[in-house]
Amino acid sequence: MAGERVDWHTYFMNIARQVATRSTCPRKHVGAVIVRDRTILSTGYNGSIRGLPHCSDVGCVMEDGHCVSTVHAEANAIIQAAKNGVAIHGAEIYTTASPCWPCFKLIANSSLSRVYFGEFYRDERSLKVATEAGIELFDLSAVSDS
Repeated sequence: MAGERVDWHTYFMNIARQVATRSTCPRKHVGAVIVRDRTILSTGYNGSIRGLPHCSDVGCVMEDGHCVSTVHAEANAIIQAAKNGVAIHGAEIYTTASPCWPCFKLIANSSLSRVYFGEFYRDERSLKVATEAGIELFDLSAVSDS
């Protein structure tokens, strides 16, 4: 067997990066993986509302510098779990970019316990209130694409 096995954080972050390749918004490709006990419960990537045209096909609808056509990866992972009846209370989420404030609120109210992110992205509010909300944040930007 060539090479060593990657650690669990690298494994799940690599999967989140692969999930991000399904993104349909050309502005940023983000992937998310919800995990409990080293088992994947749900995944999500940023893309348009189900059944509507993709940004990559018709362009982005921009407001205040953000594409408002896109449902974010974290939200889609939470929605996918709910749609399939998968309980995520106490689970962890791996996401390729730190969550924006609206996604952080979804994460908090979904009772996810930890957020592992691959790069810091724009919004520091989640970093400031995570401890108060009982959520641990981990910056895995040093984790390679092993």
